[in-house]
Amino acid sequence: MQNRTNRTATSTAPPKERKRHSQADGSSSHQLPQDSLAFALLGASRAVADVRSGMALPQALANVFAGSGATLQARGAIQDIAYRTMRTLGLADALLALTTNRTPEPALLRALLCCSLSLVALPEDVYGKAYEPFTVVDQSVTAAASEPRIAHAKGMVNAILRRFLREHAQLLQKARENPSALWNYPDWWIDAVRSAYPDSWQIILKAGNVPPPLTLRVNQRKTTIPAYLALLAEEGIDASQTGPCAVRLAKPVPVGQIPGFDQGMASVQDAAAQLAAPLLDLRDGMRVLDACAAPGGKTGHILETANVDLIALDSDSGRLARIEENLHRLQLGAMIKKGDAAGTAWWDGKPFDRILADVPCTASGVVRRHPDIRWLRRKNDTRQLAAISAQILDNLWQMLLPDGKLLLVTCSLWPQESEAQAAAFAVRNRATRLPAPGQLFPTADPSREDHDGLFYALFQKQAV
Repeated sequence: MQNRTNRTATSTAPPKERKRHSQADGSSSHQLPQDSLAFALLGASRAVADVRSGMALPQALANVFAGSGATLQARGAIQDIAYRTMRTLGLADALLALTTNRTPEPALLRALLCCSLSLVALPEDVYGKAYEPFTVVDQSVTAAASEPRIAHAKGMVNAILRRFLREHAQLLQKARENPSALWNYPDWWIDAVRSAYPDSWQIILKAGNVPPPLTLRVNQRKTTIPAYLALLAEEGIDASQTGPCAVRLAKPVPVGQIPGFDQGMASVQDAAAQLAAPLLDLRDGMRVLDACAAPGGKTGHILETANVDLIALDSDSGRLARIEENLHRLQLGAMIKKGDAAGTAWWDGKPFDRILADVPCTASGVVRRHPDIRWLRRKNDTRQLAAISAQILDNLWQMLLPDGKLLLVTCSLWPQESEAQAAAFAVRNRATRLPAPGQLFPTADPSREDHDGLFYALFQKQAV
């Protein structure tokens, strides 16, 4: 479920309030030079404030970009700061609590202070580029002064940030006595990881805070791994093979700079997500269902693997459009349908040889790629989404041919959504379980295989 922001981060704020907030936030940044740190800080702060209100970070950033008219370079700077802040929000909140008597208001002011602290409180080798601390202070004050709603607080911004620079060692030590500040997750998330994985919980939490690698899936209908690596080398891009179709870049680059991307030679897809198509054991002529298919990464990989009759199903019209865009770029075709995978209104009654069930989940396994998820999710989301996924799985099983295979995929670390879900499904449906990777974990180690935390379980229906 990589890069599925509508599914993995459900907004909880009233729609009218979110819209009004976002439109207001895009109104004043034209006062600042777009190549300034102040412009980037203010844009990132607007996005962070929207996440606090319940909006997924990609949507929040899209609203900021649309409202500010930011250049591509400015958008990159805004995005970098916003993502960095999401990965360090627990620490930033704790530092604010130590340096202020009450939570700064309005929300934009609090977000600006968190963004600024994220740039000066943490090591650049892990979280991004280094910033000169006093430049951050100066540009943060400039950003505050340019925004009428928080201009009155520019003195507070200056005082809080300068105090942090004077007392940073003591303040960091005190803040990290709070588990949420030490690990940068909500307390319930920390407890859940520790309960599920008592021997490795610290490694898992640390890995989830490290920005992920940029991994590509090479379209072997158009080229080969050696040929594509040579093409990357010609463009000065260092990369290495990390799977049968997977190439990992040593340093991320914008999608527009990936050689052959527009021509469908490669797609951005995590190495773990690239396991789905091979596990389906596809053969030409099969009838295949990709349920909950958006944005279409696995759909494309299935079609690159074999000449199959494929239905790509999703319940959201906007996300269906993304599937179409991806398949158009890859020059591949499928029947794209809008429908609820838990229902049958969309189904023509003809069973499938293979079903990919990439079911809804909390997306706790892709938190390093979508760091806002940890702050948007709630503890009871796991139980609710697991129940929905169980309904989908039972429904899809009825659509599978005898001897057919169904592949359960989640991007969750929680056993209720992964192993416990798979075990219960097998019992309910008397399904034969076949070998599959099970639970994967991010390693955040470039010297090893590095991938997101997906879960795979493969089932075969008994012949009649």
